[in-house]
Amino acid sequence: MSQFQFHAFFCLNLRKNGENSCENHCATDMFDYAKSECKRLNLNGVGKVRVNRAGCLDRCDLGPVMVVYPEGIWYQFVDKEDIDEIIQSHFIDGKPVTRLILRDTLA
Repeated sequence: MSQFQFHAFFCLNLRKNGENSCENHCATDMFDYAKSECKRLNLNGVGKVRVNRAGCLDRCDLGPVMVVYPEGIWYQFVDKEDIDEIIQSHFIDGKPVTRLILRDTLA
């Protein structure tokens, strides 16, 4: 059994060669926001939600991206409203946000 109900990994990679990367799209700002919102909503902690930094998840060309386990759902997000929707729909209501799921990961 997992220690967390949901474990979200945010790609915070910044490619030094100038290629597209998640950090070029404010990934750290969105990570910080998600982490603080989960804490504010008392969603963080054992048996709840864990929001983690990740290095390159090898999807930077689609960035910014995050992956949520245990489902292994990949999201592409743009702004705080997208993060709010993931928190409310996926973490609170248990329903993934279909419009934000990376298309190439849909079954």
